[in-house]
Amino acid sequence: MKILLLNSSPRHNGNTAYATEQIKKSIELNTTHSVESVNVTNLKVSGCVACDSCRTNSEICVIKDDTQDILNKIVDADAIVFLAPVYWWGVPSQLKAVIDKFYSVQSKLKAKTKKIGIVTIGASDITNRQYSLISDQFDCINEFLGWEKIFDLSFSAREINDLPKLEGATEQLSNISQYLV
Repeated sequence: MKILLLNSSPRHNGNTAYATEQIKKSIELNTTHSVESVNVTNLKVSGCVACDSCRTNSEICVIKDDTQDILNKIVDADAIVFLAPVYWWGVPSQLKAVIDKFYSVQSKLKAKTKKIGIVTIGASDITNRQYSLISDQFDCINEFLGWEKIFDLSFSAREINDLPKLEGATEQLSNISQYLV
């Protein structure tokens, strides 16, 4: 099984990076699956301009950036874990740009059932609606593409190193490999 971790935080040493590393270690230690971690904030992915050229161009976005490389990884993956800090009641714009580009390869994405995990980390208490808004968006994506959500975790961690200090968080992240069997 190919597992792709998509970290969408520009803080390379923040809570989302910590979560990504814990999940990656868990998968490497507890499974024989291949795992790749990509920080989408390091990519140059422009927003979709609704030109529809991908419809007549073999599902390839005509904008010359990192779109095709990341979409190929997403298409090839059996499972994808989306890791996102909460920005203004949603995912960061860098991840949203990648998700918007799903349009160009949606028939390929629909052709293969994928397992999806979501990890959101925000400053507000986990009962705040911001987490459910993101979860609902991924539910819509999964329903449309025929994917299966296997976990959805939210954490409240305001400061850069709060997540490792949060009771039970490291254990939850370290046990994610159990969902990827």
